Amino acid sequence: MTNEVVADPLAPIRAALPDFAADMKANLDAVLVSPNLTSQQLWGVAVASAIAARNPVLRTAIAAAARPHLSDAALAAAQAAASLMGMSNVYYRFLDLLGKDTYQAMPARLRMKATARPGIERNDFELMALAVSAINGCAACIAAHERSVTRNGITPAAVQDTVRIAAVVAGVASALEASQI
Repeated sequence: MTNEVVADPLAPIRAALPDFAADMKANLDAVLVSPNLTSQQLWGVAVASAIAARNPVLRTAIAAAARPHLSDAALAAAQAAASLMGMSNVYYRFLDLLGKDTYQAMPARLRMKATARPGIERNDFELMALAVSAINGCAACIAAHERSVTRNGITPAAVQDTVRIAAVVAGVASALEASQI
């Protein structure tokens, strides 16, 4: 048995964050530890959030850091949550912002089979969807996913940790983009 040192996939992200993003660097480490979320919930939320934040370098690093903590099914669920919420957040945000009963009464006709059978615990998938919805700013989806998880035993502290992860991942992505100016 060797004492092999495993590289930290997030080290290049921390190193790439400029001085103006010192808070993001500290916050990234802080939110990736939570007494309120299981390992699968925490890392699934982080991956889904990184996909939603749309920074390929950050997405790759977070996925690599998450991989030891996620089954193939959980990784696929994070990917599904990010892509489905990418679609549904646009649609339901449109309905919410427009506020016309005419459109509210129409069926969405958007296939979302993965939400019914995500391949992992329902609450875990819902937390991933909540995080992506927070990043995408869809009030209707945020409310629906928060209601679902709290009705099924997830604590407000776990919901807060979920959204803190989403907020920091989005902030880190923005800092990485801003450093390119």
